[in-house]
Amino acid sequence: MREIIFDTETTGLDSKLDRVIEIGGVELENHFPTGKTLHLYINPGDRKVHPDALAVHGITDESLKDKPVFADVVETILDFFGEARWVAHNANFDMGFINAELDRLGRPPILQERVTDTLALARRKHPMGPNSLDALCRRYGIDNSHRTRHGALLDSELLAEVYIEMIGGRQAALGLGSAESGRKTLVETEDEVIQPLGVRPKPLAPRLTDEERAAHAAMVATMRDKAIWAKYGD
Repeated sequence: MREIIFDTETTGLDSKLDRVIEIGGVELENHFPTGKTLHLYINPGDRKVHPDALAVHGITDESLKDKPVFADVVETILDFFGEARWVAHNANFDMGFINAELDRLGRPPILQERVTDTLALARRKHPMGPNSLDALCRRYGIDNSHRTRHGALLDSELLAEVYIEMIGGRQAALGLGSAESGRKTLVETEDEVIQPLGVRPKPLAPRLTDEERAAHAAMVATMRDKAIWAKYGD
């Protein structure tokens, strides 16, 4: 299964008026990072970065002047995502902006069934919260000390680590091989990872003495045919 953990930075909070100015993405295959990433800065045209947004991500209007507009990078973005799932923290926000940008170009939207919201996952798994990205990094012991401001690629990389921990993907990947090869595998469930038991190559030595076996047989004999033990041999 292919997934893209992604994040966006924008000029403001209104997807109908504001624009995407940065997008970052990290590719996962079966919950493992492949090393492939996407990172783009985007010129928002005549839309200026709101001061409140600037305080969050630090991306200035001046730094975006020489960057391509969304229409020039849309194919790069869609090619990178391909048929993968779009995974984001508070995905409604990011997808609102992505789909608004696609709509401006007459492109079809990314459908909800292709989107995973890690904030919704975190709220189900940790209903008492908090469930911000920083809080989840602390919960799972992920170092985010280098995150002084929001950044699309950095946040995507941190979210990928959080996501893998939340779904148990890291433990599930510890399997050593397939059942057909005679090696144990790990079976992933929604809430846990179960390691199936194998057959011992050499049985354990008996722990019962001959006297204990004889005493047990004598007791079973007194119960006659109604004894469940009579159905089993020694």
